[in-house]
Amino acid sequence: MADESARPRLGRGLAALIGDFGQDAAEGGRSEGQRKVAVEFLRPNPRNPRRRFQEADLEELSASIRTRGVIQPIVVRALANVPGTYEIVAGERRWRAAQRAGLTEVPVVVVEIDDKTSLEYAILENVQRTDLNAIEEAAGYERLMSEFAYSQRELADILGKSRSHLANTLRLLQLPPTIQDRVTAGEITAGHARALLGMRDPEGVARRIVEEGLSVREVEALASAEVPESDEPRPGRPRRGPEKDAALRSLEQSLTRALGVGVVVIKAKAEGVGEIRIRYGSPEELEALRRRLDASGD
Repeated sequence: MADESARPRLGRGLAALIGDFGQDAAEGGRSEGQRKVAVEFLRPNPRNPRRRFQEADLEELSASIRTRGVIQPIVVRALANVPGTYEIVAGERRWRAAQRAGLTEVPVVVVEIDDKTSLEYAILENVQRTDLNAIEEAAGYERLMSEFAYSQRELADILGKSRSHLANTLRLLQLPPTIQDRVTAGEITAGHARALLGMRDPEGVARRIVEEGLSVREVEALASAEVPESDEPRPGRPRRGPEKDAALRSLEQSLTRALGVGVVVIKAKAEGVGEIRIRYGSPEELEALRRRLDASGD
């Protein structure tokens, strides 16, 4: 297990808030300890990046709460203009499920934190528990950067994420809203969405992903097959060669599944002559491809 001192600063603060009720919450604000509050006196956090709550997840958690109660308290802060009422910092899903389970009050930990720290905790709790979809995660990062002037490096250090992860996640906000909605709804994955970045017709390909069940590798192969802007034909020349026939597309899909990386088959003019391009997205993928090829040689 990793040394506690090596964990991100904000991670230690959240752990203190929800795990050590008798002491002040280190690094993020002060905790007033655990108590119970009526559910009607809690309000959702308008800064919570999470916008969708899956029905099945709420029902499952609600059933657990009926049996065991709310085991982990909800982290809240007092609303200055509404005495006796609290805003949820972390734990909105538990609050919603508790109401479904018929609970009239829930355990809470009241903390004193500002808007920035409240948003940090809301993002951290959801990201560490993988509860956010990629678009909600990106929107949360973007809000921290735009509202509170974080750099990507600072945000990566605070949240315990790599800078490349932050950069790749933030790029998803460049996609058309219709595709972002598909990611949020779970129709396509974040891997699909990243493969769509830079494609000429990402919305059309997104429809194909849903209708045909295309894998991420197959979408990456489609992206690789597109003619780069620098290679676009000049006026008066044909833009592209003939469309691939079904046999070549089927071969591409088969090779992509077999090798685990994007594969594009390019048919040359001469009969029976062509080219196969293999696309990998990281050193890890290249190493996995090498191992597969070595195994097939054995």
